[in-house]
Amino acid sequence: MSEKPEFREVHESTNLLREVIQLSDDFERSLARELTVNQTDLQAMEHLIQHGPSSPTELARALGISTAASTVVIDRLTKVGHVTRERHPTDRRAVSVVPARESVVRAFQHLMPMIMGIDAVIRDYTQEEQDVITDYLRKVVHVYRGSIPSGVGPADMPGERSPDA
Repeated sequence: MSEKPEFREVHESTNLLREVIQLSDDFERSLARELTVNQTDLQAMEHLIQHGPSSPTELARALGISTAASTVVIDRLTKVGHVTRERHPTDRRAVSVVPARESVVRAFQHLMPMIMGIDAVIRDYTQEEQDVITDYLRKVVHVYRGSIPSGVGPADMPGERSPDA
């Protein structure tokens, strides 16, 4: 029988960060439900919204899935009207996956109230306090990045995740 490891008391801010991470996951699930997609499809949409049209291969790399799996994801997103396949503007043989404007608008309608609410919170603080909070969050990001083994990330793990995940 394995025993639960002992953890020393952590600062309240550490517990709050854990809660923020959980809430972020909950929010993503809520957004996926709103857009009637699964988590992998939502990640594909997020990539396309943030980075613009991509080839199926680029999308597969960004999601850490195989090109065959990315085709399944693109097919599902096309079927529900979230993306279209369009000929690449300069390479007639290539195809670009383009997010549908209506889907982008719908996603932002869900995202922007939360984003602006978070932004309003930081503005309640003086510039000096904002600088301290921002420095703390930069350091937290640095710790997270340092905790991920080298070579591990979506672009480094093709085929690791199922397209149905």
